Amino acid sequence: MKKIPIYFVPGLAAGPEIFENLELSKDRYDIHYLNWITPVAQEESIANYAMRLSEEIKEENPVLVGVSFGGIMVQEMSKYLDVRKVIIISSVKHHKELPKKFQFVKFTKAYKFFPTKVVSNFEDYAQYFLGKSLKKRADIYKKYLSVRTELYLNWSIGTIIRWKQTEKKQNITHIHGTADHVFPIKNIENCIEIEGGTHIMIITKAKKLTKIINAVLTS
Repeated sequence: MKKIPIYFVPGLAAGPEIFENLELSKDRYDIHYLNWITPVAQEESIANYAMRLSEEIKEENPVLVGVSFGGIMVQEMSKYLDVRKVIIISSVKHHKELPKKFQFVKFTKAYKFFPTKVVSNFEDYAQYFLGKSLKKRADIYKKYLSVRTELYLNWSIGTIIRWKQTEKKQNITHIHGTADHVFPIKNIENCIEIEGGTHIMIITKAKKLTKIINAVLTS
């Protein structure tokens, strides 16, 4: 049986290590982990970035799995690829699912003043965008936040705030935790809910996520 190619995209500032607790069969899946690439400039569009990141996809008809900002990115990447399936975890399908505080930051453009603080102390800053749960779990989670260059952080934060989905994507499976304080479940439509799942459930509830991913791809 031919293996199903899966490409994983991590969350903001994170590396592939966030997927280490998933237990997907290597006999069934051809697993690949993508790293964030350096933006060509702070003003690079998400469309152009997604097109460049898509060049890392070498398999035909892949499954794309993205967490948080990675979930936004795989949706953009799917516009340039013939994909089998898109799975997003702890993310949003449309800019209207973003919380109101993101809209406030977008309106005031306050995000432009944050990144210099982010670089020196990301854990303290991240609680605004990633929730207080991250601050509480800093000792556990900080090893996963490996991408901290100023250009990348400036670009990624601004990109999330400004993101506007212009297409209604089909073939998306959305998995979301009921205790996600970054992207509250009340704003999310049409998702598979994980009871008690927080924004970092890719780490804390990996077994449940493994089962769901298997079920989605084998149904």
